[in-house]
Amino acid sequence: MRDYIDAAAFKEMILCAEAALHSNIQIINELNVFPVPDGDTGTNMCLTMQNAATELRKKNFDTISAAADCVASALLRGARGNSGVILSLLFRGISKRFKGLETAGTVEFAGALNDGVDAAYKAVMKPAEGTILTVSRLASKAAVDAASLGADLEGVFICAIKAGRMALADTVNLNPVLKKAGVVDAGGKGYLVILEAMLASLKGEVFSGAESAPVEEEENNVFSVFDTEEITFAYDTVYIVRKTDPDVDLDPLREYLGSIGDSLVISEGDEEFKVHVHTNIPGAALTESQKYGTLELAKIENMRTQHDDVAAGRKARTTDDLEAVEEELEAMENAGEEIAAPEKEYGAVAVCAGKGMEELFRELGADGVVTGGQTMNPSTDDILREINRTPASTVFVLPNNKNIVMAAEQCIPLTEKQVIVIPTKTVPQGITAMLNYNPDNESAEAVTEEMQEAIRNVHTAMVTYAARDSDFDGHTIHAGEYLALLDGALLGSYTNIPTLFKELSWALNDFSPEFISVYYGEDVQEEDANSASEILSGNFPDSEVNVYNGGQPVYYYMISVE
Repeated sequence: MRDYIDAAAFKEMILCAEAALHSNIQIINELNVFPVPDGDTGTNMCLTMQNAATELRKKNFDTISAAADCVASALLRGARGNSGVILSLLFRGISKRFKGLETAGTVEFAGALNDGVDAAYKAVMKPAEGTILTVSRLASKAAVDAASLGADLEGVFICAIKAGRMALADTVNLNPVLKKAGVVDAGGKGYLVILEAMLASLKGEVFSGAESAPVEEEENNVFSVFDTEEITFAYDTVYIVRKTDPDVDLDPLREYLGSIGDSLVISEGDEEFKVHVHTNIPGAALTESQKYGTLELAKIENMRTQHDDVAAGRKARTTDDLEAVEEELEAMENAGEEIAAPEKEYGAVAVCAGKGMEELFRELGADGVVTGGQTMNPSTDDILREINRTPASTVFVLPNNKNIVMAAEQCIPLTEKQVIVIPTKTVPQGITAMLNYNPDNESAEAVTEEMQEAIRNVHTAMVTYAARDSDFDGHTIHAGEYLALLDGALLGSYTNIPTLFKELSWALNDFSPEFISVYYGEDVQEEDANSASEILSGNFPDSEVNVYNGGQPVYYYMISVE
């Protein structure tokens, strides 16, 4: 039984904790139910801890102070996502308590856990309960109480883990998102995995052994019933600033960043600080932070587009893809693509996915089509390229997805052509806009007004499927069921298409439709689409119902109601 922890023991405990996280990545990831896949929690925590393990393996240490400093510094620079940043803060506090110590006894270790929690709570702008913060706080309190009563190191760990487990079980009651999904907090689970591995190492039950295999960053292939409109701030922004003054007060920066975003965490070292914030204006965050030092590294990722990719089973694009992106941009630059000279006054560019949809937009008069949509939001450059190819002075752009409107609007100052974005949020709205597109009008304002007026009368129903069990907005959803959405809201889940279309008819009845257009996707046979559409024809005998092969991915059916 050990009475103290020395540098070698601490190093081994951290290496075992990293190995345990590596073994439990998927278990922790599956608890990650935040509406945004802001990096899977298990993967983020493991990658963060892996950075510390890599640094620890490079050297040996004479004191626990030196070992803890190495861990804290490596975690700060390697922190991934909210969970990784908070993990780095917890160990930053531990490092400060161990400063100058050769070994740590029971009281010092319990106090270090508590200091770590204090550091994490201080750095997080709006601490939320029912998270890793709650679990670590109650675990450290139990450790301090046990140490004050004379418990040995193993006893302190056991009490901390017991309290942490109780706190983790209660997170489902404290956090509304967790309660909706019926799971406990992923970060809290990861923290307990670390404590349990450290105890097992202390007792000699596990050993770090060989270096862990590199962690593959995998996204959960889960259709999320959450709407990306729940994401208030789109850009996950992380950066490191080297201080110009070691004693600089960061409180004004915390206040400013808290006013332009959320999920704010600032982890501070002696010579540098790391910021994690969700904001819609990452440039402003970086500019303000440069008043406090020199910007060293930065990472900015769009959580809305990541959400859409993961919800559709695609790998979300991250900053790790930048090398391939740079090569693509260089190739485009070398291609020297020119802007098409205007041959007419007006042109149109539409965004859609599916061969049938693309052909339909071209038949309706679109000069260019950008491939993209719910599962693959095109970049501003993708849209700009098609605008520049259009031989017209004024180009109307139909984004056809609410998450693409802003990207389209960014094109306006980037080209010599006049760009007018018609804010279509669905493909059916885009089709209606094109049906009312009249390039013979004398003014761009008149063309715009006619298209915008037309889309106001369009309602859109979507049919897809549920990839996991869930309880959402009063609907009990089972994996494999069909999901119906109407104007973005969940209408219900069903075991078969005929029942879904019958229930959908009741909802559409409120609109007294004159025209119903059914676009079936790449996974639907024509005869099945005709059978489903007959249900709508039967329920709306006075409406004109048409069926088209859209060939779109993700959605079995897109239905336009006017």
